[in-house]
Amino acid sequence: MTLRTIRLELARTAGHPEGSADYGYEFKAPLDSDGYFDAAAWRAHKGDCTVHRFWRGEDDQFGQLVHRGSHWLFDYDEADTDDDEPIFRFDRHVFREGEYITITEHDEQQRTFRVVSVR
Repeated sequence: MTLRTIRLELARTAGHPEGSADYGYEFKAPLDSDGYFDAAAWRAHKGDCTVHRFWRGEDDQFGQLVHRGSHWLFDYDEADTDDDEPIFRFDRHVFREGEYITITEHDEQQRTFRVVSVR
């Protein structure tokens, strides 16, 4: 298991036909040698699995990668579930440059992000 820093940037949308590096996430998660999320390693290192959300025109947000029920999500305030951002099939994605992932943000909009780096 290796803890990796993964950077996601907004993929193509109607408002951003080329995508945008001004909107996204940078988070830490344990990945196996094939680039898949390692849930067992997360349990042992969950305190290290942080997220930084950056969004032009808004304050940066900092939180944790958490598991609640059957969902993996980014959580910015333990006491408030309104800010939770579920990640579609997080535990089945491969995290490699050029791959895509969908996040339901706290405005209830699903947005697609492109993996731009894994280090």
